[in-house]
This record gives sequence, C-alpha cells and structure tokens, in this order.
Amino acid sequence: MVQAIQLAHIPSDLTLFVALYRDVKNAAFLREQLLAGNTDFEYAFIDASTVISTKHALAAAFRAINDYLNDRLKSRNVHSETVYALSPNNNIGEAFRRFGVSETTKDLLVMKIATQIQITQESVTRHLGDNIQGEEVPFEDRSIQDISDINRIKKIYKIAPPPARKGNKQVAGDSGISKDQTSNLEVQILGAMALRGAT
Repeated sequence: MVQAIQLAHIPSDLTLFVALYRDVKNAAFLREQLLAGNTDFEYAFIDASTVISTKHALAAAFRAINDYLNDRLKSRNVHSETVYALSPNNNIGEAFRRFGVSETTKDLLVMKIATQIQITQESVTRHLGDNIQGEEVPFEDRSIQDISDINRIKKIYKIAPPPARKGNKQVAGDSGISKDQTSNLEVQILGAMALRGAT
C-alpha cells in the first residue's frame, strides 16, 4: 500500500512515497530510531491524528522538498523538515512534539522522499513492512478523516469555531464534521503553514 506520488513542479527523481498505518503497536521503537539518528529510519513519521487531509500532508512534503532543493532546510534532513513544515510557527522542537511520532501514537503517516537512487517503492515497502507493526490503510482523505482529531488540530492551528447560524443544520460524516467544514479548516491550515516564516 506504499504509494508513489510525483508532486507537481518537483524534479521527477524526487518521488514521494507515502503510507498510512492504524493501530501501530511499536511507535516507541520508531521514535527511538529517530532519536538515535538511525539513517535506516530516515522518514517523516507523523502522528496521523494531526493531519486533516491528503492535501495537508502533501503541502508539507512539497514545502520540505522545495526547501531541500533550494538549500533552505532548518532541520536535519528533508524528512524532519516535512514534519516541521506542518507547523504554524517557527519552533522546531514544538513541531516535533505536536506532529511527530510519540510513544503513544496509534495512527501513523509515513513519508519518504527518494533523495538517493536506491530508494524505491519496493525498498520502502519492504523496510516499512519489516519494521512497522500496524494495519496499513490507503492514503486517502476518507482514511485520514477517520483518524483526524479535529479538536486537537483546531487547537494546534489556533482555529476558532465559526459562529453558529440559526436554523443551519449540519450533516456530519463519520468524522463528526461536514465536508464543507473540513474544506474550510483545510484552507485555514494551509494558510497558516504558508504564512509561517513570512513574518
């Protein structure tokens, strides 16, 4: 289920590989590998509950790859930069605490950028299959919205709820918010990510 994604305006040799896991049992081990600087585990390990859509995740990857190509990385590598790119502020440590894998992470979004020729869909699939104990699910909006912690996301991005309108009934999906509300949140989140560093 590892998907290969070619982002627009990015050189074709920098393919992005993405996988989504539920009910991960060994998040603590994965975090340990990152903290130890184990280069075999050079991935963006993201707590999937902090992501609202595929577009949200791909926007972070795009920004990180763009910064990588233009020698503007603020963190150790393009993968840690992907986690940092999700942040609405310039605090790298806070970005890792909020968006990165923690010992309690249950749902995990994994992103890998092919910065070397030996990184292929097959090699990424094999390595993740050997090292992540969890149920792989498709990287699509429906899967992500089943996982998203909307209240946590609103708090991270400091998004206030819209004023309630009289007589306006909401038809909610499985995630508890409507498709329009999700789209509105996504726009605000992408705006916050884009503005980071502009001030």
